[in-house]
Amino acid sequence: MPPGRGATARAPARPGAGLPRLAARRARRTACRAALPTAEPGSTTLGFVGMGIMGVPMALNLVKAGYKVVVWNRSADKCEPLRAAGAAVAASPADVARAADITFAMLSDPPAALEVATGPGGVCEGLSPGKGYVDVSTIDPATAGAVAGAVRAAGAQYLEAPVSGSKGPAEQGALIFLTAGDEALYAAAGGPLGVMGKASFFLGPVGAGARMKLVVNAIMGAQMAGFAEGLALADKLGLESKDVIDVVGLGAIACPMYALKGPAMAAGKYPTAFPLKHQQKDLRLALAAADAAGQPLGVIGAANDLYVRARGAGRGDDDFSAVLEAVRGGGGAA
Repeated sequence: MPPGRGATARAPARPGAGLPRLAARRARRTACRAALPTAEPGSTTLGFVGMGIMGVPMALNLVKAGYKVVVWNRSADKCEPLRAAGAAVAASPADVARAADITFAMLSDPPAALEVATGPGGVCEGLSPGKGYVDVSTIDPATAGAVAGAVRAAGAQYLEAPVSGSKGPAEQGALIFLTAGDEALYAAAGGPLGVMGKASFFLGPVGAGARMKLVVNAIMGAQMAGFAEGLALADKLGLESKDVIDVVGLGAIACPMYALKGPAMAAGKYPTAFPLKHQQKDLRLALAAADAAGQPLGVIGAANDLYVRARGAGRGDDDFSAVLEAVRGGGGAA
């Protein structure tokens, strides 16, 4: 069954279909060499690099599901919750990849993703044929392509799999994976993806996953900025934020995000589930992609300006809902 609960993937194309007979035989031999065994608890070793706000709960869910897990993080102390749960801790990303059948990565931005994958002591140094690398970070298509090239040059398979969801869904195993790349790895990693998420989508060649994630997060960032402006306007008009949240929650624009974030925003609290600096990074990447594609993004561009203002005022590590402080004209850290 394809990865994820309730998701559907396209069936892999028959190797060599439509090619001359000799080319078809070569394609079949390549497919055989590239085949990966299906990941199974107890027999498959999974690697995970990047023990941040998302990586820790995702890796913990893999340990709880019975997989052998080896982890790494630049700040080694961040690995302690995994060590306590029974995971092994490696000295470098390369050591993780050597020990693992499939290695996952959850990293902060494109430069970090590229460095950890291809830099000295990076994941690619530990990869070889029969291994897979699944990057669940949010990166741009160009970075995904560069990492894919390095992974494949090592003889391994690559899957980009950025996630839709933040800290809560990561803890609950309810993320949504937006994958692209080597479909054989998508199939082999189905078990782990199903443990960490509620659905997975295979979207095609490398870059498609990154593009989908940027679209989703651009919409989310603009939504939150609009909601913040609505709350600020209500306050200026003498309305109670709680009443606004209740009314919105009963209408056609009801949104789980508003219901989840609204009460804390009304109280001026922004407990971090998705850092504002990461939301602004995603908006920046989406705007760059839109510029390259010739698509104007007036609303999303205006939203990005608010996040830039909030980040400049010291709100980068707060939840992205702290954009409300920029809307109100402040933004200074509490």
